[in-house]
This record gives sequence, structure tokens and C-alpha cells, in this order.
Amino acid sequence: MLLETLMSLFSLCWSARNNDYNSRRTSATDPNSCEAAAAFEKEGLLWYRDIGKYGSGEFSMAVLQANQVLEDQCQIESGQFGTFLGVYDGHGGPEAARFVCDNLFRHFQAISAQHNGVVTAEIIERAFQETEREFTALVSELWDTRPHVATAGSCCLVGVIFQQTLFVANLGDSRVVLGKKVGDTEGIAAIQLSTEHNANVAAVREELKELHPDDPQIVVLKHGVWRVKGIIQVSRAIGDVYLKHAQFNREPLIAKFRLPEPMNMPILSATPSIVTHPLHPNDSFLILASDGLWEHLSNEQAVDIVHSHPRAGSAKRLIKAALQEAARKREMRYSDLCKIDKKVRRHFHDDITVIVLFLNHELISRGTVQSPPLSLRSALEH
Repeated sequence: MLLETLMSLFSLCWSARNNDYNSRRTSATDPNSCEAAAAFEKEGLLWYRDIGKYGSGEFSMAVLQANQVLEDQCQIESGQFGTFLGVYDGHGGPEAARFVCDNLFRHFQAISAQHNGVVTAEIIERAFQETEREFTALVSELWDTRPHVATAGSCCLVGVIFQQTLFVANLGDSRVVLGKKVGDTEGIAAIQLSTEHNANVAAVREELKELHPDDPQIVVLKHGVWRVKGIIQVSRAIGDVYLKHAQFNREPLIAKFRLPEPMNMPILSATPSIVTHPLHPNDSFLILASDGLWEHLSNEQAVDIVHSHPRAGSAKRLIKAALQEAARKREMRYSDLCKIDKKVRRHFHDDITVIVLFLNHELISRGTVQSPPLSLRSALEH
């Protein structure tokens, strides 16, 4: 009887698939509703899994908290369908990132199942659309009691390995970088596979101006940073519905989120950029990380760190390298930075999430299936 009870609790903790819609809806707004994956280690504000196995190789995961409430979420799912990775960088609160972590993979599985388990770019895009639709419905339900959820959003970076193809879908400014062996040498090249949507990128500003030709204030340079409508840096995200639907851009939202002019069309988009990459035997590993990492490390630095050290602890090692750089920029010691508590820590760096995925091409070519399925999610906060 005790064993059955423990197994039931384990199932509830690890399988979001068994939750009904009301449970998923609550998890986006209840800070105590989502369970962290067990058997992970913590080091202050750092949460990590040094090494683990998935269907096509090994992985390393780590999350560092800087905000009062952790706004980053991540997950790795591996099973019959292949492998699904998600890095969700929340902003304006944790609600959107939590909601995406609860629901995006569920939609991906359901839509793929309707097509006999096949994965395509269109199926991944539909999963994003369904997640956006459900989150918008949640904001509508909560409008009278928790209107601030309308200002919560999340960048979303997803990688899917299906057969011998990697799909990368992105909203916002998280990034996936491929470490690729250079010929028969010991060299390694850093290749960015994701497209970013940040107003500080000239091409993104041009895209926004083309989409909104009658709005001279669509992008505004504020304190040396380009922002959409002078408010937000990213042009694509799940959530941020106050910049997509006029009915959510009014009181009782606080004034800084309300636009002075009517909103005739959505300002932000939830349509991801999707890249399809056939996996090659020289493709060694992938680094998926939220913007908090890339603020302090270049693509080349990150790939070199992973390539030059043992696999175990790779994600944690990248985060610590970013912290050392953040400390250097502020002319302080790394050890002193690590003593600063969450919330205050946000003045020095953002939440940082990293997944390093090592590719075993023998397993990929054989179509090895993860059995039993793997399902890991990061902690909400600690």
C-alpha cells in the first residue's frame, strides 16, 4: 500500500500529462503548484544536474536564480517521439514561463499524435499557437482579479530531435549554439542556429517598422537600449497580451504598460522562427540558454568551455563562467557576487538557464527510443 502511494506521488510530480486543464491553469499563477524534479543538486541560488542520459546521448542542465521569484523555466523530454528541449525565459513575472513549461510540450505531443507521430515545423508552430491561445484565455479569466498577468510574457526556445533532424523554434532572445567539429582536427566551431527577436538587432527594428509603417514610435531608443514602444526589448513572445489585444491595454493596468494611442493591430507576435537542421556526424553538442548567459559569454567562448572540459558539469561550468564575467564587469570578486541574495542579484545578472545536449550519432542513426521516457523540469525557485 505504501509503495502504491509513493508511486502515485511520483507520477503526480513528474507527469504534467495527467493534469486536467484547471490544474495547468492554476500552475501558471500559484508559486507553490509546480514540483521540481528530484535528484538534483543545489549550490546557493544554483540548481543543477551535472550529467544525465537521454535517448540520443547525454545532457547537462543548470539554472541560476537572480530575481526574487525565478522567472526562467526549462525542460527535457525524451521518448518514442524523439527528444524535446525547452528554455523559457520569463519577464514581467513568472506566470507565462511556468504556463509554457506546463503546456507547450503537451500541445506538441497531441498535435504530433494527430499526424502519426511525425514532427514538422508546422506542427511545432501549431503547438506554440495553442499555448498562446490558452494563455490568452487564462489572462481573460484572471483579468478582474489578477490583471498584472496580462503583462507577463516568456521568450521560448525549443529544440526537437526527430529521427536525424533537429528543429529549432524560437521566440525572443534565448539562443541555441551548435558545437561542430572542424574536419578531422581537434578544432570546434560555434554555429548559432536560432534567430533572435530583440529590438537591439537592426533587422528586428526594420521588421517592426515594416509591420507598423504608421507608427513612428514602434521602436524607441531609451537609456541606450532599443525597446518596442519604449517598453519591452523582444518583439516576439508567448504572453505579453497587453501588447497584442486592446482589451488588455487599459485600467487597471498600471500606467507604464498602457499605450497612449489606440492599438489597431498586435504589436508583438507569438509566431516562432523555425530552423530545420539535418544532423551531421561532426555535430558534437548543442548549448541552449536564456539571454542571461549570452549577456556575458560569446558563442565561441561557450563552445570552447564545453569542448575543453569533461562533459559532467558542463551547464554549471558555463553559468559560473558567466558569473565570473559579470563580476569582472562590476570590478568585484566572484566570491562576493555569489554572496548576494536573489532580487538584489538581479542588478548584476539575470536568471540564467543552460542545457547542454551531447549528440551520440550512433544512437541517432539507430533511432534509439528512450525507455522509460525521460521527463525533467527545472525548479520554480529555491
